[in-house]
This record gives sequence, C-alpha cells and structure tokens, in this order.
Amino acid sequence: MTERLKLAFVVQRYGLEIAGGAEYHCRLIAELLSAHAEVEVFTTCALDYVEWKNHYPEGETVQNGVRVRRFPVARQRDVLRFAALSETIQTAGHSGQDEEAWMDAQGPYSPALQDHVLKAAREGLHDALIFFSYRYWTTCRTLKPSRTPSIMAPTAEDDGLYRLGLFRPLFEAATQFAFNSVEERHMLETSLGRALPGEVVGVGSALPSTVDGAAFRKRHGIAGPFLLYVGRIDLNKGCPDLFDHFLRYRKETGSDLALVLIGRAVLEVPSDASIKSLGFLEEGEKWDALAASMALAIPSRLESLSMVTLEAFYAERPVVANAHCAVLRGQCRRSGGGLYYSDHDEFREILSVLEGDATLRARMGRAGHAYFDKHYAWPVILEKYLRLIDAARQVKAA
Repeated sequence: MTERLKLAFVVQRYGLEIAGGAEYHCRLIAELLSAHAEVEVFTTCALDYVEWKNHYPEGETVQNGVRVRRFPVARQRDVLRFAALSETIQTAGHSGQDEEAWMDAQGPYSPALQDHVLKAAREGLHDALIFFSYRYWTTCRTLKPSRTPSIMAPTAEDDGLYRLGLFRPLFEAATQFAFNSVEERHMLETSLGRALPGEVVGVGSALPSTVDGAAFRKRHGIAGPFLLYVGRIDLNKGCPDLFDHFLRYRKETGSDLALVLIGRAVLEVPSDASIKSLGFLEEGEKWDALAASMALAIPSRLESLSMVTLEAFYAERPVVANAHCAVLRGQCRRSGGGLYYSDHDEFREILSVLEGDATLRARMGRAGHAYFDKHYAWPVILEKYLRLIDAARQVKAA
C-alpha cells in the first residue's frame, strides 16, 4: 500500500469567511489535496488583511477536513508607516534595508509561525511545503533552501514588486512553481532572466449543483438585462472607471442595461437607478447572478488569475475585461469567451455588440465553458499538483 503524502501549506490567512483572493485559492487546493494526502495549513490568527489583527484562536482546528494550525501576529501593521515605506521602495535610490523594513511593516509579522515552518522544513516532516503568495511576510521569511521540497504559487500581479531584490532569493529557493497564468510565468521569468521550473495550474472553483437566474431576479427586484460585477468594490479593482464607462454608455446609446454589483463596497457607489449594489452575498447567490446576467465585467488592471472570470466561463457568460491587464487579455483570447477594452469607446462598442447579438453571447459562452473544462476542471488541477509534488521530490532526491 502506497504511503500517503504529507503536505503543508503556508499562507498569510486562512478561513471559511475568506471568499476570494489567494487565500481562498489556497483553501480550495488544500481541500482538493486532502483527499489524496495528509494536509495541514500553517497560517496566522488574522482575518483582517489591512492591519492583520488577531481574530482566530491560536492553535489547531479542523476546517472541511483540513488541519489548520494558527500562530499569533506579534505586531499589527502600522498602516501609515507601511504606506510611507511603500513609497520609499518605489524610488530608484532605495536600499536593501528599505526593502527589508517594508516587508516587516507589511506583515503579517509572526515569528512563531516562522520558527515552526523553518523547523518543519529542516527536519523534513513533509513531502512538500506549498507556499501561497510570494509578497507576504509569511512566505518571504519562511521559504528557504532546505531538505524539504517547496512549491510556490506566486499569485504575482504586474505591479513591479516582484522586481525587488528582496524577492530574488525567494524565487531561487523554490523547487517548483504553480503559476496562475501563462502571463504570470512569462512576467516572472523575464524579470529573473531565467526559466522557472513548474506548470501553469491556476485553480478550479466550488461549482454549484443548480443555478436559478429567475429566482435571483425575483429576490432582488431585477427585471431587465444587466451587466454583473463580482468582487470588492474598490479603486484598485478599477470600479470608478467601470462606473464612468457604464453610465456614459447608457447616456450615449439610450440602453436600458443595468449594472449589478456583488461585493463589499470600500468606496462610494454612484447614486443612479441603473446601478444596483447588493453587498456581500452567499456563494450560491453569485452563481444565480451569473446565470441571470448578460455578461460579467472585470475592470481590474492587476490580476494574476481572476477566479470570477473562470466562473463566468463555466456559467457560459461572456466576460468584458480590462485590456490593460495582460492576464485578462490572455484568458479572453485563449478561451474565446471574452472581449476586452482599453478605453471608453471600446467598452461602448463591446456592450453594444453583446446587447444586440444573443447568438454571439451564446457562442462565447460555449467557448468559455469548454476552456474551463479543459484547463480548470478539478481533475485537471489535481493532476498538475500531483505532478508538481512529484517533480519537486525528484529534484530533492537527486
């Protein structure tokens, strides 16, 4: 009988309440692999990603069959100091010490987690350590050369931070990489000037057993066609530009298309009858909303994957993406399930075409769904992770 693999994930925060981003990605992969290995997660007690306040109890718990070991954050983030250091490292003359100070200020700063992970790596207690997000303290201070194979899922966006000298030893130390996209891999390899071992993997999604678009419309009083946005309603996600483009589109074309927003708002949503902000909704509501929508809008310039884009593909809904994001452009091109805009005129033309051509929407929907099945179905993701783990172990054994 083959002995079960022993795997540990290292991630900045972890919990059922975290519904998006790299942390949600990590949880889905940990739960997927738990059916094939003994899996545990090393993380902090933080839930809040702004100040990293301790929220969860320290110690061990089990969530969805995965053992989670949490360590306290020893120092909350000083938001003003972190902002100042973030500006400093953007200047050409900054020092290595500036970068180190920035990393400590970013956090989540948890020496207890650091000690535990480094000890586990030295002692070879796991067949592989899997690290999520290159940019956080929890990965930067614990992914070191050791006897234990390491796999890094960088979740890198095109914000330039990956070019910092601080991170070069980190990328050297990883045994294998689980990239989110072709574009992410190219970006990192170009920056480092060498090929990186690994695969483009991404992540699947918690797929619904049923969807009911009509029920969604009834629950929220939505009668006509609508463009959907799902995610944090934030400046960094491109939401102000989306609002501007959408309202101008209605004014210029006379369209009665609505814009429906799902997610927590951290900026003011325009007070306009055509924009309906529903706040944070449960997972099932998101899928019902996709089923009811005409298309999904992704206005962000910075994405390493965009899980909601993949979910729209699965739901057979066209994606309207920001062309300034290379990852989104690439996903739209490869899938045939999305169109992308670089300015308002292109945004207007895309919506006009989609509104007026149901046959095109259906064809794009089918193409997106086929792309999802080929690249992001769970059996595909599982096979890739098992290959990465095997490759990482072979490197260490050589």
